[in-house]
Amino acid sequence: MKPYTFLLLLCLALTVRAQEAAQPSCGDCHDEAKAFVTNPHARGAVVKGVVPNDVCTTCHGDGAEHIESGGDKTKITVPRGLSGANDTCLLCHEETRGGMHANTNQVNCLTCHSIHKSDPRSPHLVAKPQLALCGTCHTQAASMRNKPFAHRLDRGGMTCSTCHDPHGRRAKGERSLALLGHLRTTRAGEAPCVSCHTEKRGPFVFSHGGLETGECTTCHETHGSSNPKQLVRATVQQVCIECHSPIAAATLGSQPPSFHNLSLPRYQNCTTCHVAVHGSNRDPQLLK
Repeated sequence: MKPYTFLLLLCLALTVRAQEAAQPSCGDCHDEAKAFVTNPHARGAVVKGVVPNDVCTTCHGDGAEHIESGGDKTKITVPRGLSGANDTCLLCHEETRGGMHANTNQVNCLTCHSIHKSDPRSPHLVAKPQLALCGTCHTQAASMRNKPFAHRLDRGGMTCSTCHDPHGRRAKGERSLALLGHLRTTRAGEAPCVSCHTEKRGPFVFSHGGLETGECTTCHETHGSSNPKQLVRATVQQVCIECHSPIAAATLGSQPPSFHNLSLPRYQNCTTCHVAVHGSNRDPQLLK
């Protein structure tokens, strides 16, 4: 390279750098831009503790006119509501293109996520703690807080999204999303319950028919119950006789033998004897 060519390139580089240095930073006026240093949207772009303006323009558009006008708000784009989510968030994120939480005027990305004002310790930039956030629409959150027997969320790392996928979409052949509740499944396609309650997973040599024809929610209220073990009925026998009934014509389970006089206290707690109620590898009557 000839000496004058090198000097010309050096001058151009210094000129560009000087122009960049002279351009005001978004953080000079906006505290949100200063705090954006720890935001995942700025990851890998921070230079010497400063967020470059190019990071801001990704969502807010070219801010040159905004700066030249002294901060005219009409000269900058601020994503809001459904249009903001569709035109900005979904340029990169495709999670909400389907499913129960698909973008609408009532619920969209910016309903649950706060890009600038979320707690920096909060994962995924959610606008508030999950139980409070989900509870703004889903009444089950109240049961989690008020029922005496419930999963204690926000303790030990368990949150609503432990069991539910808020961006879940129905797979081919799957039941409706309304019935599924966006449940996360294990790699084996099982209910999320067995992710924690592994001893109930099976497979068992002798399965409980209720698990074969139903699911955990047949007997348990997952979001909270007034009954021990989060049962759907006040006593164990009331749960059992919903299937094991000599009255119903189309019972799902075998009828209790004649010596099970359910009016006697000794027979009113089925699991006293049928201890392997979720399945057994030793006994077809689930006695052990």
